[in-house]
Amino acid sequence: MTGFSNLSPELPLRIGCPVWKCEAWGGSVYPEKTPQRAWLHWYSRMFNTVEGNSSFYAIPSLQSARRWAEDSAEGFQFCMKFPRSISHERALQSAVRETEHFLEVLAVLAEHGRLGPAFLQLGPNFGPEQLPILDRYLRSLPRDYPFAVEVRNLGWFDSAANEQRLDALLGELEIDKVLFDSRPLYQSPPDDDVERISQTRKPKTPLRRTVTGAQPMIRLVGRNKIELVDAFVADWLPSISQWLQQGLRPIVFTHAPDDRFAPDLARRFANQLADYLEQHPIAGLSMAGLPQLPTKPKQLGLFGSFD
Repeated sequence: MTGFSNLSPELPLRIGCPVWKCEAWGGSVYPEKTPQRAWLHWYSRMFNTVEGNSSFYAIPSLQSARRWAEDSAEGFQFCMKFPRSISHERALQSAVRETEHFLEVLAVLAEHGRLGPAFLQLGPNFGPEQLPILDRYLRSLPRDYPFAVEVRNLGWFDSAANEQRLDALLGELEIDKVLFDSRPLYQSPPDDDVERISQTRKPKTPLRRTVTGAQPMIRLVGRNKIELVDAFVADWLPSISQWLQQGLRPIVFTHAPDDRFAPDLARRFANQLADYLEQHPIAGLSMAGLPQLPTKPKQLGLFGSFD
């Protein structure tokens, strides 16, 4: 790979993992023995986004949001998941108080320039018959914040009226549709217990490449043997290239059944994309923004001695 000119604008693309905290990343994402309080500092200098999955289980405090914003690198973005108390327990109804609290967290991140699309993951029981509820809820959200929606009920994937109505709503509100891809996970029987558990939990929804907003969000669920994901990554590259040419700003999150492999999968994805775009260049854009993980991150001593 010969690389790209740094004189042209960086590629408007974000690649990250489902979490920024993983003890197994010591020596690959963080230097060995890095204290947990410094993990976000290191993660945010290797990746430019992260899924905020922790907010699904509990709304973080404003103090935590401020600390995250201050600890993360300039230009980094958090894509926070809507709390399950809103999406699953209350199914978007009678959730005004919880929504207000969550929006306050987003406001803190926005004030610091750290807010990416917050995504609303609807449960498997939230089907097309509840579209009016989804419509009302989405219209109640502030239009100046970016959002995305992930549906899991198979009724949304009929390629006809239900799916068209959903896509029309998201397109009208300029809300992105989360493109969930679990094909790599289910391509073959599990190789270990972690993959076996993952196959019982992750949905097996049909693949879509629908664009309804400015930041198409791919959530790719891979395997612990990350080389098994290569063919599926290659399948996404033409779409990503097309989106970039159209002026869109794609977001890619790489999941592995075992979180320890997610950064390697992200790096592999970035390298495959770089190779593809070297063969199919996009005028005026460089690859400077893609994550390039060193094998061993160097200790800079910003947080004191970690020995």
